Amino acid sequence: MVIEMDTPSNEQPRFKPGAGSSARKTAFLRNEWFRAFLLALVVLVALHAFVFRFVSVQSTSMYATLKPGDLLLVLRWSAWAGLDRGDVVVFRDPLKDRDPMRKRPLLVKRVAAGPGDVLQVKRGHLVVNGEVQAPQPGITMSYLIRVKDSGEVVADEILRSLQLPKELAIRDRGNIEVPLNAVLAKEVEKDPMVISADPMRLATGSRRHLFPFSPRYAWNGDDYGPISVPRKGDTLHINVDNFPLYDRLMSVYEGHTLGVNGNTMLLDGSPLTNYVVEQDYYFVLGDCRHYSADSRYWGFLPADHVVGRGVLIHSGNGVD
Repeated sequence: MVIEMDTPSNEQPRFKPGAGSSARKTAFLRNEWFRAFLLALVVLVALHAFVFRFVSVQSTSMYATLKPGDLLLVLRWSAWAGLDRGDVVVFRDPLKDRDPMRKRPLLVKRVAAGPGDVLQVKRGHLVVNGEVQAPQPGITMSYLIRVKDSGEVVADEILRSLQLPKELAIRDRGNIEVPLNAVLAKEVEKDPMVISADPMRLATGSRRHLFPFSPRYAWNGDDYGPISVPRKGDTLHINVDNFPLYDRLMSVYEGHTLGVNGNTMLLDGSPLTNYVVEQDYYFVLGDCRHYSADSRYWGFLPADHVVGRGVLIHSGNGVD
């Protein structure tokens, strides 16, 4: 009887290179734990891209609502569904327009006015569409703390108790200028080394470094506006007076080319008299009003820069 064999009896069986590793890969892919992990990873990436993400607060512009080290849950669908007045918004820095959108720093502020609203700040009070808005619970202004000992140790202890970075405070002998509100001021005054904690004067005069950077708008941080927030579909009647309000909107945010021919303003080479807004805009403020670089300093926030609405989920114990 002849028994046929696939390989001669005097030779070793031949295996195709990689056959074993291929079999192991196939078995690995069939593993239920691996497939579950892979599915969870895909779901997590999708949720991060379209539903939510987490960010850590680094600045003090929203103090005392948000402190450095706080963790925010950013709800991404708000970027498409729109934002309401009073929402905490996370967005890409509008001033970093030389960088790709995904590489720009994330900022966090509060929506003070939405598309179509008319905003004004009167002696530090927010007014929207003619109505004075109730201040947010955590909003802070500049306070002057007088201490009994002008040494650095006392000041540092006060800042540490408030969860504020040392570099934020403005110091002058026995005085420290910091962001506080009435509730925080009372807590600070309980310190036996503190003489008093009093609100400072509001800003006066015009500031040339505020948006829209024109002597025609003699505004400051505590007396600002009125200013209308552009809405998609609005027709802007452009003239010499209001051009500083909308030049960045038209050129940077909506991609048009501005020019001048004699006394005539041009948009993409044609005379500019009216302009139809192509997207919604917001006006945002930091809750730490005297320490925040917000829309008062750089203008309107385009809707396409919005990442989502922020919700505090964990309060950090330290200062970054």
